Amino acid sequence: MPGVGLPPLEQNLPPIVLRNYAKWVDHEEVRPGVLKHVAESGEECYTVRAGMPTNARVSTVLARRIADLADDFAGGHLRFTRRHSLELVGVDPARIDELIERLRGLGLPVGGTGRTFRNTVSCTGWIHCQFAATDAPAVAKAISDELYEDFLTERYPAKLKISISGCVNQCGEGSTADIGIVGIHRDLPRVIDEEVARCEIPLIVSVCPTGAIRPKPPKSVQVDPERCIHCVACAAPCQGMQIGDPETDGLAVVVGGKAGNSGNGPAFAKFVIPYLPNTPPRWPEVTRAVRQIVEVWVQGARRDERIGDWIARIGWDKFFQKAGLPMSDKLLDGYVLWPMSARTGVRFHW
Repeated sequence: MPGVGLPPLEQNLPPIVLRNYAKWVDHEEVRPGVLKHVAESGEECYTVRAGMPTNARVSTVLARRIADLADDFAGGHLRFTRRHSLELVGVDPARIDELIERLRGLGLPVGGTGRTFRNTVSCTGWIHCQFAATDAPAVAKAISDELYEDFLTERYPAKLKISISGCVNQCGEGSTADIGIVGIHRDLPRVIDEEVARCEIPLIVSVCPTGAIRPKPPKSVQVDPERCIHCVACAAPCQGMQIGDPETDGLAVVVGGKAGNSGNGPAFAKFVIPYLPNTPPRWPEVTRAVRQIVEVWVQGARRDERIGDWIARIGWDKFFQKAGLPMSDKLLDGYVLWPMSARTGVRFHW
């Protein structure tokens, strides 16, 4: 690759996209997983979308087989969506059924468009992150298996996005999904004095968002249990601040998040279940909770009403009643400036 940086975008676009760049006038969902875009010229571009393994983890063998399909069906072009779905763009409509069967043969189901369950998104979790309170990709896999049929067929009022974050850092963006699963720590950081002595004490103290950490002479720190919110911020700058306990770590469920401007606009999700246990490999408590929330939404929402928009219409008290969840004043926050915060962030706009 000459020079520094990424290659120009046009080098990686299918010819039909290049010919009609910025000249698209319409699009429709032919069936779940198959999209048709129509250009001013009258040309029609067909895209086939397939689900991918959680956290976008694939072997080189699978990657080569996907590339072979792209060569055979899409002129050597493919893309991966923000939600880790695979898309083959510019497919001959006469060969769509053949492509779908080939993808299924690789274990990649076709769907996830329109009013369906979308591909799950997760952070790396236990794979290689020291902050994670849960195995985020495995939780995503369990939820995807539970809602597999809803990826293939349209039975929802609107699209459904579920994201999993291994901790409250929210790298998996659980707070901006219709349903988010967030790994939570409930123990205090374990201070290893000899390790902390080799770290920058002022940095450890300053990163704590609640002022729960104070210096402890001669060269260590102490944590105030009344102020600690188990946020893992102090674990980043120093290996001597260790957090995580298999006996107390677990997951929380948040609902009502959204990144788009449709309906009531972007929103942060709110906690509705403060704690569920880590029960690998299938996380039955989590999948049951997700299924329960999904079903009451399906029964009560109007067409094109995302979960957060539905809750905004009926009220949070009604949602808790319908979902059969206990309600507490500690679950719903009172941060009245959140709309401004959401709309001025990197991914949100006024």
